[in-house]
Amino acid sequence: MNAEIVCIGTELLLGDIVNTNAQYLAKRLSELGINVYYQTVVGDNPGRIRDAVQTAFSRADLVITTGGLGPTKDDISKEVVMETLGFEPVLDKVTERLVRLWLRFTGVKEVAPEQLKQAYVPKGGTILRNKFGTAPGCAMEKDGKIGILLPGPPREMKPMFETAVKKVLSQYANQTLVSVNIYTKDFLHAPVGIVGEWPVAEKISDLFDLTDPTVATYAGKANCRIRVTSRGTDREDAHRKIDPVVEDIVNRIGKEYIDHISDHD
Repeated sequence: MNAEIVCIGTELLLGDIVNTNAQYLAKRLSELGINVYYQTVVGDNPGRIRDAVQTAFSRADLVITTGGLGPTKDDISKEVVMETLGFEPVLDKVTERLVRLWLRFTGVKEVAPEQLKQAYVPKGGTILRNKFGTAPGCAMEKDGKIGILLPGPPREMKPMFETAVKKVLSQYANQTLVSVNIYTKDFLHAPVGIVGEWPVAEKISDLFDLTDPTVATYAGKANCRIRVTSRGTDREDAHRKIDPVVEDIVNRIGKEYIDHISDHD
């Protein structure tokens, strides 16, 4: 399965806030063995949102959107995805009651009709309850395409992903992605010689042709990171392929140049 993440919000394009949602989702999807080939950011413009969502579905099996689920006119993520996949919007009474209760809890005495826009969900889809806000998320599948809509605020999006989305995706994900990172010592603490990306890459250049696991280098401020990545049915299966390559790399570079090895970025 391959995925595209579409983050909606003009504030993201203007640089008013950092797009941590895309980083979080990409990491979590990789852990489930789902490839993320594209990430798109689009402002609160109906035409451009529609173009971004339709383009995403044309090249991905799974499209996850964040943002655009609120009560205002420019919150149209749900409407666009339902339209693209051919789902009919219906009023969900449970969601309506939860929206009313949440607004009352936050001090809103009269619920405007626009607020109830959030209670419309795709008929036949899955409702993803929002424990930290009014707008529920939802998931829908049709003709091999899966759309998952999440709220924009990270405090709402992350719990929804962990409690609901992972359950939805678990039926499609049968692999996990594991990466091991090898960090060289920096210039001040390593012997003279191999520490930067270029001299490290020269030592292991033939390993860049591997397909499973894959090997890549990244330049740090004063050192180098080598990432070895593989997919497996579980972490143990992935490590069976990764560990011999990590050992080979350490031997080529020299243990005296290695600072530490970690399976976390």
